[in-house]
Amino acid sequence: MSDMPKSIPENEPLNLSLNSVKQSLVNHLIFSVGKDPITATDRDWFFTLANVVRERLIERWMATMRRYYNNDAKRVYYLSMEFLIGRSLMNSVLNIGFDEEVRQACIDAGIDLDKIKDMEFDAALGNGGLGRLAACFLDSMATIGLPGYGMGIRYEYGMFNQKIENGWQVEHPDNWLRYGNPWEFPRPEVLYPVKFHGRVVQYNDEGGKLHSHWIDSDDVMAMAYDTPIPGYGLNTVNNMRLWSAKASRDFDLRYFNEGNYIKSVEDKNESENLSKVLYPDDTTAMGRELRLKQQYFFVSASLQDILFRFHKHHKTFDELPDKVAIQLNDTHPSIAIPELMRLLVDIHHLDWEHAWGITTRTFAYTNHTLMPEALETWPVALFESVLPRHLQIIYEINQRFLNRVMHCFPGDNELLKRMSIIDESHGRRVRMAHLAIVGSHHVNGVAALHSELMKTTIFSDFDRYYPGKLTNITNGITPRLWLNQANPGLASLITGRIGKGWITDLSQLRQLGKLADDKTFQAEFHAVKRANKARLAELVMDRLNLQIDPDSLFDVQVKRIHEYKRQLLNLLHVVTLYNRIRTNPQADIVPRTVIISGKAAPGYATAKLIIKLANSVADIVNNDPAVRGLLKLAFIPNYDVSTASVIIPAADLSQQISTAGTEASGTGNMKLALNGALTIGTLDGANIEIMEEVGEDNIFIFGLNTQQVAALKGSGYNPWDYYHANGELKWALDMIASGYFSPEQAERFQPIVNNLTQGGDHYLLLADYASYVAAQERVEKLYRDRQQWTRRAILNVAGMGKFSSDRTIGEYANKIWGAQPVLK
Repeated sequence: MSDMPKSIPENEPLNLSLNSVKQSLVNHLIFSVGKDPITATDRDWFFTLANVVRERLIERWMATMRRYYNNDAKRVYYLSMEFLIGRSLMNSVLNIGFDEEVRQACIDAGIDLDKIKDMEFDAALGNGGLGRLAACFLDSMATIGLPGYGMGIRYEYGMFNQKIENGWQVEHPDNWLRYGNPWEFPRPEVLYPVKFHGRVVQYNDEGGKLHSHWIDSDDVMAMAYDTPIPGYGLNTVNNMRLWSAKASRDFDLRYFNEGNYIKSVEDKNESENLSKVLYPDDTTAMGRELRLKQQYFFVSASLQDILFRFHKHHKTFDELPDKVAIQLNDTHPSIAIPELMRLLVDIHHLDWEHAWGITTRTFAYTNHTLMPEALETWPVALFESVLPRHLQIIYEINQRFLNRVMHCFPGDNELLKRMSIIDESHGRRVRMAHLAIVGSHHVNGVAALHSELMKTTIFSDFDRYYPGKLTNITNGITPRLWLNQANPGLASLITGRIGKGWITDLSQLRQLGKLADDKTFQAEFHAVKRANKARLAELVMDRLNLQIDPDSLFDVQVKRIHEYKRQLLNLLHVVTLYNRIRTNPQADIVPRTVIISGKAAPGYATAKLIIKLANSVADIVNNDPAVRGLLKLAFIPNYDVSTASVIIPAADLSQQISTAGTEASGTGNMKLALNGALTIGTLDGANIEIMEEVGEDNIFIFGLNTQQVAALKGSGYNPWDYYHANGELKWALDMIASGYFSPEQAERFQPIVNNLTQGGDHYLLLADYASYVAAQERVEKLYRDRQQWTRRAILNVAGMGKFSSDRTIGEYANKIWGAQPVLK
């Protein structure tokens, strides 16, 4: 959003009273939507209500921007390929603080708010935890009054809609903009050129200084769309700016004048494809090139915009690090480092060392993975073709960096190879994580274990060279969405006992600890959970036509489908329970409903086969009369923020079962525990810190820890040893391999079993199976004692204060950004 001149007066914000809201409803239905109440549809009423909320946001938004301008505040720019915002209507209503008035106005108008709010499409501009984390961070920056801006891409199609057809995941386009987006503001005047391809011409001026010009490029225009992000209760409304690709000219007149209209349209469409879809399939060369172009596209536009805004009020760039902090959310935006160097050196003619000093004091980088194979790299040849000037800059950065390393550690050529930004051993590739580390003043992990492993494993050389640069800031989630909005029953119960201060100070939940043994509070807490489970049961019936028992144990695993997250281990346990029920009909077994939800990347064949297995197991288990309803398995399709908001409040058990050392943090574990689910998990990611906060007696820990994982792999792990030693494990695997769950194609799931046996079981499912099953038996035993289970669930909620994203953002602001809140 453009800075506001000081001369504009600051008006009183629009009234939030019931009468004001009712009048706004009538006005917007007629004058904004153009409908009469008699003919208005639910979607008309949604856009009407969105306009009622939006006009109250706008005034606070402009006042916020004016405040930042008047204070010449240091601004934080959060660069992320993903922002998984979800729905904005009720979030905005609750954060502004007029939910009761809106509900009553809807009742008086004879409209059903619950139906109206379901008209809103989820803004699924993200793939999972990374994008949802970014959205939580924007909420927290606004809530604490920090001048924070999200910068990303306005994807025309977000994360695909997942349909399950014959048990298989089928991807359908997520056309979230089909009916328009009432929250965004197009800014056609905020337009920046972004270059690709071409060549670089270099020459020395009269003083001998080298100049570089990037010419003969293919240009695309980046146009801004702004979305207001309201904080809770403070009247602070920050900005998320997303970039959409536009052709540099509507048509290439050369083709048009030659009569080749089709070619001119093709070129225009190709330019605008850059912002068409979230994460194109990168299993093809064309997909990989498009993905690199997407990354550079939004980064270049964002940096041009940041420098334009800064330069309007500052004569030189010397103060840039004092007034601007740029956070790189994972390696996707790390091309920003050579891009800022290009802008400062090539366009604004700073000398290299001066520009490099500014750059390294401006950027910070968040790492989200410990797995070497997941660290982003790009072929040098692709860089040379798409971004030729940036490759030159990266080479220069690398050469200067390696010279400094060589002087510190002379003679250690292997160290130079390991730390180089260019990987020479795998076909010459640019290591984007190395670039981000070298070009940033801080690098943070996202959980204590993750950050420690970052220092001792994948980035140990950098930690030795840059002591103190690598640090930890544990992730968090916004309680506004994940408790106050998603679980109104529990939020109301908590507020009734300790007040509503917890909404902005989650540490106040500690006060619930003294209520854990209060029988009345336990009963009320249980009643809220039971109502949430009934609501989820309705959703499962609606989507799957499957009846589940709200009084059964709701055993939940919701996350992206990936081998390291070990949904397969969960399924092995389901098959084991199924076998126990069938072989011992008299067994006293706690009824259990296992709920799995999540999407697999379109090109990830193994993950898609796991989804098929889950649905095939469900088909057998749910329809076998011998099971007698004691066990149900539900794979809920199309997991998104709205679906999560129904599943998470209903969960009894939260499965966080990744192999120790593979999950950087996880935030699903935090959301589920905050809503009163007990965790069954490994000592991985943030599970360890959750255990420390809620107490070891109130969490079910199992499996190998990181040291034991390393030792087992180092000693020559043989999964066949575990297969032959455990009869139940062998039985479950044999059933899967033999076609028990796929009689129409017996060998369908053989590849899964092969991966776990002949393929070496990379994520150690067989090694952890017995410990996992034993932990599940402890779960079952405790669930029989409703009072004790409820007590421990309350203690989990009470222990979640640390995991607010407000605390996380406060740590970023103090430890990394050096930014201060700007309040009224």
